Amino acid sequence: MVDETQTRLLTRRESLAAISAAALTASLPGCWIPSSKSASDNRADWRNYRSQSEPKSVAMIMTVWYPGSHSDVFARTMLEGWDKDEGPGPNLRFTSMFVEQFPDNDRSREYSEKYGVPIFETIEEALTLGTDGIDVDGVLLIGEHGKYPVNEKLQDLYPRREFFDQIADTFEKHGRVVPVFNDKHFGPSWDDAKWTYDRAQAMDIPMMAGSSLPFCFREPDLALPMGCEIETIVAVGYAAPDRYGIHALEFVQSFAERRRGGETGIKWAQCLTGDAMWQAADDGRVAKEAMEAAFRVVTDKDFSEARKLEGDWIALYLFEYLDGLTGAVFMLHRFAGRCGLAVQLKGERAPRVTSANEIPYPKVPHFSYQLYAIEQMLHTGKPTYPVERTLLTTGLLDRLLTNRIEGQRPVSTPELAIRYEGSDYPHAPNPLLETRVDKSYTRR
Repeated sequence: MVDETQTRLLTRRESLAAISAAALTASLPGCWIPSSKSASDNRADWRNYRSQSEPKSVAMIMTVWYPGSHSDVFARTMLEGWDKDEGPGPNLRFTSMFVEQFPDNDRSREYSEKYGVPIFETIEEALTLGTDGIDVDGVLLIGEHGKYPVNEKLQDLYPRREFFDQIADTFEKHGRVVPVFNDKHFGPSWDDAKWTYDRAQAMDIPMMAGSSLPFCFREPDLALPMGCEIETIVAVGYAAPDRYGIHALEFVQSFAERRRGGETGIKWAQCLTGDAMWQAADDGRVAKEAMEAAFRVVTDKDFSEARKLEGDWIALYLFEYLDGLTGAVFMLHRFAGRCGLAVQLKGERAPRVTSANEIPYPKVPHFSYQLYAIEQMLHTGKPTYPVERTLLTTGLLDRLLTNRIEGQRPVSTPELAIRYEGSDYPHAPNPLLETRVDKSYTRR
């Protein structure tokens, strides 16, 4: 949860939220709620509940839908199954959509006609289906891709906050809330993230967000034990600082939050570029063994090649948690083609390593494993993993990209004193999807 000293918003809406939350619970007779059982027993109970329950209806609020976009992988999975072959899929029914942009390769109108899913002109209509009440069981907010401006900090200005504002206004107007999933981070700025989180909390909107990378196949497979003692984490990411920086940070955070004591929040952050980033590594500010292990898990190239990289997409993200854990993320476009990390546990000689293996068949299945978690929230009314993970990573990424253009000296981040319990939710290939995933293909 966020530090209690932070102002709580929308007091008037809290009474409405209490009524809406009660209505949501009442609408889920006999629904499955996670218990104190083991994670494996809970997943077995969930599969049993899922097999006996009716599908939940979903509205998708999208910037754009074209082949290969985030909207595409989520929507087509709901319409065509896990394998995109009309076979079994999530226990969800794609009911309505709002789409803001229609490029030449738009897919929304084709699939609207093929499957009878209406496209509405407003977000309110997509949630009400033109009636006088909320007529869906959940909302997927996919504010990713499309033609939108990029600011001086290299942040993509997708309208995620604006979309969520309209969703929440519609809930308030019609007196009912339903679960919402926000794809990736909450927006370019910490203000966007804090505002969205506060409004969701004040209205008791069940909410999840974040990157799909925590759900990826991992090569080699690695799951840290809950309550472990972590001394440092060093990761390697690639591509654009904002769009892919959040992937790297969420991948890191899905490991860091499992440490003893849970998440404590970030104390300070710094973004270095050019010679300064490599000088920091040479000076020991990044654990050398962990750094080399992280590089090794994502590429066979000589490490010296990384030092020759230039451009806006090359940087070192440094940060320290309030409990003393240090983190480092090298954003190395053209050196790395996937995210990898090394975690040094207390008392162990060598760091543990893994990488996010973004297997493309069938249709980048890590999105399917994330959708399975979303499905669970829509059926139970409770988040499957903590939304605070993405609140923290959104704020951290904004502070890093701001620091990049404002002096590159370490900046204190008291606003990121965000404490929460980590999630033990699994990654691919668990929970088991009712489909075959070809692991013979590995992305290098």
